[in-house]
Amino acid sequence: MNEEATLTLHAVFNYAEAGLWFIIALVLAVRLRMKRPWRWLLPLAFACFGVSDLIEVQTGAWWEPLWLFMMKAACVLVFLLAWGAHRRQGKPHG
Repeated sequence: MNEEATLTLHAVFNYAEAGLWFIIALVLAVRLRMKRPWRWLLPLAFACFGVSDLIEVQTGAWWEPLWLFMMKAACVLVFLLAWGAHRRQGKPHG
């Protein structure tokens, strides 16, 4: 008997989300390539976040195992630090 593998809604959502994070990582890598040297960290964090979603499909939870939770938390920390740095820079008026 040949059973087809069916994807759960959770898996489909995580695959789509991973794709989104990979696209964002690629766009940021291209746009930030000539900027300050530490800016490579933001695209890398988005790519890692995409990988974490692919892992989450297998584990079924973002908080288990603990290292997956820590990986996601580290990515979110980079996102927040980058956002804060961007806000501190400000945008020129006019």
